[in-house]
Amino acid sequence: MKPAASGKLFLRLEHWRSALVQGVLICGFLALTGRAFWLQAIHSDFLQHKGEERYSRILSEPASRGIIRDRNGQPLAISVPSESLWANREDLDMDRQQRQKLAAMLHENANDLSHRLDGESGVVYLKRQLSQQEANRVMALKIPGLFLQHGFHRAYPRSSEMAHLVGFTNADDHGQEGVELAYEARLQGLYGARRVIRDRAGHVIEDVESIRAPRQGEDVWLSVDARVQHLAARELHKAIAASHAKAGAVVVLDSRTGEILALVNSPDYDPNQRIRLSGAELRNRAITDTYEPGSTIKPFTIAAALEAGKVQPDTVISTQGGVLTIGNHRIHDDHVADAYTVTEVIEHSSNVGAARIALGMPPEMMWNLFTDVGFGQKPKSGFPGETGGRLRPFQNWKPIEQATMAFGNGMSVSLIQMARAYTIFANDGVLQPLSLVKGGAHQAGRRVISAKTAREVRAMLETVVSKEGTAPEASVPGYRVAGKTGTAHKVERGHYVNKYVASFIGFAPASAPRLVVAVMVDEPSGGRYYGGQIAAPVFSALTGEVLQLLDVPPDNDVPSTVVGRAMPEDHPT
Repeated sequence: MKPAASGKLFLRLEHWRSALVQGVLICGFLALTGRAFWLQAIHSDFLQHKGEERYSRILSEPASRGIIRDRNGQPLAISVPSESLWANREDLDMDRQQRQKLAAMLHENANDLSHRLDGESGVVYLKRQLSQQEANRVMALKIPGLFLQHGFHRAYPRSSEMAHLVGFTNADDHGQEGVELAYEARLQGLYGARRVIRDRAGHVIEDVESIRAPRQGEDVWLSVDARVQHLAARELHKAIAASHAKAGAVVVLDSRTGEILALVNSPDYDPNQRIRLSGAELRNRAITDTYEPGSTIKPFTIAAALEAGKVQPDTVISTQGGVLTIGNHRIHDDHVADAYTVTEVIEHSSNVGAARIALGMPPEMMWNLFTDVGFGQKPKSGFPGETGGRLRPFQNWKPIEQATMAFGNGMSVSLIQMARAYTIFANDGVLQPLSLVKGGAHQAGRRVISAKTAREVRAMLETVVSKEGTAPEASVPGYRVAGKTGTAHKVERGHYVNKYVASFIGFAPASAPRLVVAVMVDEPSGGRYYGGQIAAPVFSALTGEVLQLLDVPPDNDVPSTVVGRAMPEDHPT
């Protein structure tokens, strides 16, 4: 800094420094000019979008799920309009009194609500599936920052009767169990979208355009008959209550097509009210649970021997006074007899007779038939959570294992597997695939045994329901009935315990079968636990009503009269 001639000081810069400052300023102005030209002339969409964000919004338009119907069109699951309440924390403004009123309307603790609303920004859902009346009461509080979102929630008109079959959806309307989950892709609709203009408070003041129309979900028609389902649920619950049992299940099939007409479990639940449900209530026992089938497996052992030509229905089998010793193991019958015909082995449910017949053929022969009817494999019913049960390879069978497997020990099955397997006796040897959807692309049945063998076993199964058999209480007035009882010890921690599974699986009318009905009762108590005592009466009451409901003509002119009590099956060893 130097003094001027006038005596004043002045700042003298080097020429290059002033040029640099001017250059920087000019470059800055050019950059701003270029950016402005880019945004306003070339890339004007950016500013337009930012401006529209202040007032324009794209809202989703909900689509309802398809209706689930029974085979006659009765709705089993429907979508009901509802509202979801949400809050934008940035705009939320309410005092303590309003917060308490809101908490009361939402049936929530005020402190819990405050905790959920804590935060500087963001969106939080406060309550889903509000009815229109509840939503109107909430919005009448006129709290800034609270908004409604229109949608749907599922309702189940048949309540607990259809719970395990139909299943349910979650808060986002996505299937979680049963048919709702299995057919999610068909039932779930496609949300639409529309552009709207909102005011500063967030209220829609104008619809601008529809971007995409919502597409409603597709209806699903099940093979199930709601009337048959109701009857099955009623009879099962009566049996559970009368026997003080832990649980139970019933499956009803159309024996000609494999269509599932009813599937019921107990305990059940109300899918409209799912608060504090336990796993036991949610389990679809007929599909996911396995048990040792007991004597209900004997017809398949006999069928394998008949197919191999090892026995005939009147072949005499030595039962050695009701005791068979294999190594260190003993198999016994409750009823002492020196010999039974093959038919009588089924009629009196002889464990010794079934074991001797099984040991008279190669293990592979027995395993092949068990595998052909679906044991050890998932039944492919279309339900989530199917189990295949347990059937070990025949190469590992010891003689005692083959003998006990002949009467249902050492293997496990699901009830729906057993119901399907019995279609070979009702259809002259043809195994029917299971079907849950009405009019679906049904696969053709597959022949497993000859028609001759199937008819011979069917005739044997009719004797089970006679006065001398193990299940006279399964008889149905006016109809010929064929079936088999089962009473099996339960296995806990690898050991048999004094708890039982009672079952009966049969079909009617025996002359031209229309129905296969499988009944299983888990842990009956009170001194009665045989399949002929517990499960057979359920079969009788249910089958009789369903046959009349379907207008199936009687095939038995002789009135059915139950005399005495059922002959008990032998306990598994």
